[in-house]
Formats: sequence, structure tokens, C-alpha cells
Amino acid sequence: MFGLENMFGDMEAQQKAMREKLAEFIVESEAGDGAIKISANANREITNISIDPAFLKDAEAEELEDLLLVAINRALNSALEKEAAETQLLLKDMMPPGLDGFFK
Repeated sequence: MFGLENMFGDMEAQQKAMREKLAEFIVESEAGDGAIKISANANREITNISIDPAFLKDAEAEELEDLLLVAINRALNSALEKEAAETQLLLKDMMPPGLDGFFK
């Protein structure tokens, strides 16, 4: 019926391609003057956590936990912003001519 099966199959493939593309965009954040560094991709997946060994010598568990939360939340917020921007661009490219303003 009107090629809906084809359309949904194409959408699934495009969605998969979009997720793969988003995985390539890396954002970074830090807390504690760089003592904690977090990297995430635009799929909102944490890809790396780095903790300065010098910071660990004198840090208390509660301070480490607080800084990890701050850095992780910053990274995930940055990833969300990047995901939204890139998704909008990718969706615009997928739209048929004349409908590219649909997602503005």
C-alpha cells in the first residue's frame, strides 16, 4: 500500500545511519579545574573518564563523587545539544525537496 513497507524500511536504515553518524561526534567536559574529564558521543554515551592521579591522592570519596556527577551531567548535556543540532541537519537532508523547512 503506497510503498509504506519500503518507506519504513528506508527510515530504519536512515535511523541506523544517523545513530552511527552521531557516535562519531565527541564532546568533552571537566570538573574540579580539570581533575575530572569526561568524553561522550552525540548518542549520549560516555566514551571516556579521566581522573588526574594527583587529585586522587588528597580527594575524599564524596568530593570525587560530586565532581564525577558534575562532569558527567555537563558531558551529557553537551551531547544532547550536539545530537539535537546534528539530527536536525540530518533530517533536513532526508526530507524531499520543498519539505526541508518542516523541522525548523
